[in-house]
Amino acid sequence: MSNSDNGGELPPSGGNAANNGSSRGPIIPKSPNEALKPERVPDPPRRSKKARSQVIIFFNFVMTMIVLVCLAGAAIFYYALSSYHSPGPLAANTSFVVREGAGIAEIATSLERNEIIEDARVFRYVTSVNLGYAGSAENRRSLKAGEYEIKAHATMQEIADLLESGKSILYSISMPEGLTVRQMALRLREDTILEGNLPADLPAEGTLRPDTYKFSRGTNRSEILSQMHAAQQKLIDQIWERRDPDLPIKTKEEFVVLASIVERETGKDDERAHVASVFFNRLQKGMRLQSDPTIIYGIFGGDGKPSDRPIYRSDLQKETPYNTYKIKGLPPTPISNPGRAALEAVANPWRTKDLYFVADGTGGHVFAPTLEEHNANVKRWRRIEAERKAGTAAAANAGEEVVDGQPDGADAERPTGN
Repeated sequence: MSNSDNGGELPPSGGNAANNGSSRGPIIPKSPNEALKPERVPDPPRRSKKARSQVIIFFNFVMTMIVLVCLAGAAIFYYALSSYHSPGPLAANTSFVVREGAGIAEIATSLERNEIIEDARVFRYVTSVNLGYAGSAENRRSLKAGEYEIKAHATMQEIADLLESGKSILYSISMPEGLTVRQMALRLREDTILEGNLPADLPAEGTLRPDTYKFSRGTNRSEILSQMHAAQQKLIDQIWERRDPDLPIKTKEEFVVLASIVERETGKDDERAHVASVFFNRLQKGMRLQSDPTIIYGIFGGDGKPSDRPIYRSDLQKETPYNTYKIKGLPPTPISNPGRAALEAVANPWRTKDLYFVADGTGGHVFAPTLEEHNANVKRWRRIEAERKAGTAAAANAGEEVVDGQPDGADAERPTGN
């Protein structure tokens, strides 16, 4: 029984082998070529209908474009700022002119054309933003007209700051004390940096202030003339208010006339108040002023005397409204434009008894209270001039005596009052 039972059962190992063989199937040998061929890849899963929606596709496209635009914008922004603050291509300092009314676009193009900056578009757009062009009009700033000195390798930021500041190159024109209005006008006309014409009717004599005036390229000549006129009126008013109350002159017009004579008589600051005292003493005693510069103005007017032409004794007798050898009191108008020192001297003159003065041969004058002393001083001056032989050639050709200062002898004015 046991044998039959045992005989009816399959061996475990045999049954497992049969089962394994049936599940794997028969092993089919492959050729080398077939073994090298890739096995078939399974198909990917099909996309859902939601993933295939046109709206989703468009949305993905838009988001992609936005990202790309942002990246491009960031790159451009970085490039612009980097270029704007980087040293420029200019190798050496140069001047650059911004014309009146020029806009940022024109300025940027001109800067690039002159090889001061490398990219006009960067300068234009970044500067526009910095100046507030993206905001309201009342908050906008501007680049100012003028001529500017651009430093070598200046950045666009530095250039824009300079043009916005208006700190352009300044030129100057000097008007020395004692020039006439015509002589000052001539200097303005001859200046090649200034522009425009002067008015046909120039200001009155004595109303322009001698000084040094600064201006930028393109300034109109009439602007400088107006500055000179306004400055002189202000100066005259200020000094007139501080005058000595005992002055024998009572109007500002007389004040300027006498100051213009003092200005032409001496260029030494320490003499002006002394010269003014002589003229005041003469006016108070009823004496003629006998001032050589008034003779010159009466003969040559505002054009001035030629530098090589001395004053001859015959000039003393010429009848003009300005010849104080012939007229009593002051001339009708100033004979020059007096500066501050001459105006101050006339407003507050020295208190002396001197009535005469003559050149001392050193650029100054020697003063005297009496005619006798004055005559001796004149003789001394003539001796000095003879030794130096200054101006004698012109005088010899003319056959006349040259004078400088108040005359001596019979030509000298004597006091007529106390």
